[in-house]
Amino acid sequence: MKQLFILIALVLAVQAKADNYRDMEPLTLETPEMKAELVDLPERTSILLDMAAPAASPKMDFDFFKSKTNPGVKPYKFMDDMTFVGIPLFVAGLALKGDKAMFRVNAKADQGGKRNTQLLTDFKTGIDDYTQFFGPAMVVGLKLGGYEGRSDWPRLLASAGMSYLIMAGLVNGIKYTAKEMRPDGSTANSWPSGHTATAFVGASLLHKEYGLTRSPWWSVAGYGVATATGVMRVLNNRHWISDVMSGAGIGIMSTELGYALCDLMFKQKGLLRNDMILENEKPSFFSISMGVGLGGKELEFESGDDKRTIKFRAATVVDAEGAYFFNKYIGVGGRLRIRAQSTKDFGDFTDYAAAEDFFAWEGLRGAYQMFRPEDYPAGSSEVENFYTYYNKIGYNMNSEESWRNDNSPVTDIYGIVKSDHITEFTGSVGLYFNLPLSSHFSLGTKALIGRSITQELDIDGHAEGNLNDISYKMELDNRPGKKIDGNPTLSISDLEYPNNMGEKWTDDWEYLTIGAKSSTSFGTGISLTYKYKSNFSWRLFCDYDYTRKDFTATYDPFHFIEKGVTSGAYVFMETMGDYDDGEGLSVREYRTRKNMNYVTLGLSFLVNF
Repeated sequence: MKQLFILIALVLAVQAKADNYRDMEPLTLETPEMKAELVDLPERTSILLDMAAPAASPKMDFDFFKSKTNPGVKPYKFMDDMTFVGIPLFVAGLALKGDKAMFRVNAKADQGGKRNTQLLTDFKTGIDDYTQFFGPAMVVGLKLGGYEGRSDWPRLLASAGMSYLIMAGLVNGIKYTAKEMRPDGSTANSWPSGHTATAFVGASLLHKEYGLTRSPWWSVAGYGVATATGVMRVLNNRHWISDVMSGAGIGIMSTELGYALCDLMFKQKGLLRNDMILENEKPSFFSISMGVGLGGKELEFESGDDKRTIKFRAATVVDAEGAYFFNKYIGVGGRLRIRAQSTKDFGDFTDYAAAEDFFAWEGLRGAYQMFRPEDYPAGSSEVENFYTYYNKIGYNMNSEESWRNDNSPVTDIYGIVKSDHITEFTGSVGLYFNLPLSSHFSLGTKALIGRSITQELDIDGHAEGNLNDISYKMELDNRPGKKIDGNPTLSISDLEYPNNMGEKWTDDWEYLTIGAKSSTSFGTGISLTYKYKSNFSWRLFCDYDYTRKDFTATYDPFHFIEKGVTSGAYVFMETMGDYDDGEGLSVREYRTRKNMNYVTLGLSFLVNF
């Protein structure tokens, strides 16, 4: 009975509840009006869909003359991608044109009747003849492999052809108007560098076709190889740093203008992909840079009263740099900097080896000139007799022909430049700061500390000739009335210089090396960044770096003399030689400590991530 009453109560309660809804209007479902239309998906969405879809086998693309356009690709407007960053690069090269070397590195002795007043360089690489084509080779290879980029074949070929045509016209027009002599003295068509301009056109092609549309690391690879090409042109003594800077600027400007003209002509036709879009407010980046280094252009070495100076040209600077930002304003990162500073003037280090130029014949004759009459009182019979013998045996200071004969102690002598520059490798880490000015521009600075390692300047000497001997009688007069400044009087008599001994000799040695110990480096700087795409930027920067270095110069100008004469003759020369520093024929070593203040002006290409 209890369970029956509970069941009846539940039924009545449900009925009462249902009566509450009896007078309500019935519910109706309204279906919204659907309209089919095509919309453009953001590129990042298509990338995600591509990643989710099964990987398709690449299809080779040999449709060189067949035009095709993918749906939904926005056309580029005229000058849509112009950044104008090539202009400051070109202007920087123009401003540096006056910083030239005071010697040339070119030919061996007496080619074409010219005197041996030039250096030989042992550094040479032909890699730059091939790396200038890295960009177009990659573009064509990827395109043939079916890896779609920005353009189809007709539009790509037109853009590339237009870019190279503009570059060739600018480079050759300037070359044969400016008539700038190359560092090696070979031809007067140095400025601007055609190799560098070609390399940067190719790098910009790779950047536009695949860096902007597929992966930013294609851009890094292209511009990295192009930068290396320019640096090699300088190290090969084929171009000045001004030539390379201007060539890079022309290459970038030519490609941007070539693509702008083709965008105007083709409009939407032939476009396959648009630029990638990256939404990230943090300015984290990876960059490659090329710049010119100022400051620290002279080294002065001192050993007792002997002072020697060597001068340098403006440095070539290449950087790889990156930083991770925690927010819009502050981050941490690091920089690897390579700074190569070429010699402008060897200065006092060529006093003994040249009267006019490096290893000139006057210097060698001067090494054998033991006495200089102007250094002694008039009427010194010993000196006059020696000088008479000196000229009598055929080594006339005013006659190169009499010096260079088959019986001469030295028949050939020249320098071999293993490295005519001091190169510093600096790795640094620290804090990076960013101040946004607008959606496209920002200011930046940094505070870095690191370690600097120096690769030395190195010049070797080479000499060969006939072994010669001299005979003489040397007398010391130690009588009180004959001493000069407390030293005994020395006299030479019966000096004879017979024909050569019939033996040939050759000598290779280290003529001059200049290096430095590793040191701690401090760096800062200011930069202006222009973000022209969501994940690409260009940056103008001015960096300041400080380090204190201990330099050492080892200088051996007379090494060959010991092989060129017999031991008796060498003792005579060592004893009687008149040398400014009083060190005779021995190796000289100079040391100096200097505060190095470097200022670097340059341009960076940034990938934001």
